Amino acid sequence: MYKMREHAVSHGVITASTGNHAQSIAHAGSLFGVETKIVMPRRVPELKVEAVKDLGAEVITHGSYYEEAREYAEKLASQKGYLYVHGINEPLLYEGVGTMHLEIFEDQPDVDVVINPIGGGSGASAACIVYKALNPHIKVIGVQAKGAPALYRSWKSGLIVSTGGVQTEAEGLAAAQAYELPLRILREKLDDIILVSDEEMKQAVRNILYTTGQVAELAGAASTAAAFKIKNELTGKKVALLLTGGNIEPEHLTLILKE
Repeated sequence: MYKMREHAVSHGVITASTGNHAQSIAHAGSLFGVETKIVMPRRVPELKVEAVKDLGAEVITHGSYYEEAREYAEKLASQKGYLYVHGINEPLLYEGVGTMHLEIFEDQPDVDVVINPIGGGSGASAACIVYKALNPHIKVIGVQAKGAPALYRSWKSGLIVSTGGVQTEAEGLAAAQAYELPLRILREKLDDIILVSDEEMKQAVRNILYTTGQVAELAGAASTAAAFKIKNELTGKKVALLLTGGNIEPEHLTLILKE
């Protein structure tokens, strides 16, 4: 079933994203011939920008991190009448995000622990919904960057926290505030949140490449970084690590490998 299709076709769609959400909305726009605009912060790697453009969307660059891009997208939607799709607080997104967790469970129903990076929180929230419904004993752990801990602080306090900025190279985790929908789900269902540094994520990028041959961006490697950090707690358990992105500039990857 297609949701909000008529509004999208007649008015166009706009959203803000640092990567994965941008590509999903751009892809949907291309399928239905919808004019699609994606607001992305300046720090997003060029290959992510090009991937969105290749899917037919217009990329508007604004701000230094997600919240600044989101606020600008909302402003344009209000001014121009575009259908605005919130990248975090839109419940319909969680149905799609949750399918990757269903696939994991179908392949590995005896999984004990799932570790999922947290930017805005939709991936970890969908993980909680899926695994806790199928097997409440599965432990779901989220991971945030130490330089962008807004959701971690909110999860601890129960209040919406804004840090007023971010200090991390992991643009996929660079959210400066928590959001109501994922916070409500995570406060109820998430077992823990681990904070990892940029250096720990870089080491995870190296570990993933050297052991599996896969390329991970910093945000995508966050779950592996967290697993190494709590490895003693994971001994003897079957663990699923979500590698949520491999969009890293070759020059950045080269620098990481040289360190």
